[in-house]
Order: sequence, then structure tokens, then C-alpha cells
Amino acid sequence: MRFNRLRQKEVINIVDGRSLGYICDLVIEDATGRITAIVLPESAGVRWFFKPKEIVIPWKDICKIGDDVILVEADINLCGPQF
Repeated sequence: MRFNRLRQKEVINIVDGRSLGYICDLVIEDATGRITAIVLPESAGVRWFFKPKEIVIPWKDICKIGDDVILVEADINLCGPQF
């Protein structure tokens, strides 16, 4: 499967049923070329002056890659910034 097709699939966390968004990048091991993680932009509000945070999900946490979605089992807190 090509990256372009992979990034069109919505990533869903089966821990809480939330949509995490869409893949924006991959982490690839230098020696073997294997994918070790997927990277998603964190969408916790508008970020005008700061670089958006990223959510990195290890490849081992991917449960299923379907036709339209990618199911992951990740314990992530997406409550947004603490004031």
C-alpha cells in the first residue's frame, strides 16, 4: 500500500472511540526501511503562534487497517492545553 492511500484513511482509537484524524507522516527505521510509527497532527484547538503538536502511534498499536479506517489501541489524553 502506498503512503498516499494510507493517509486518506481516518484513524480511530478503539480505547475511547475517538477519531484521531488522518496520518500526516510516518516514522521509518533507517536500517530496514520498516514503518515503526504513524504520526498524526494533534487537533486540540487553533495554534497560531506555535507548531502544532503531533501524536505518534507505534506500529504495534495498530489493530486493523480497513478500507476506510485504521483502528488503533492507544492510551492518549487529548483534552487539550491546560490553562
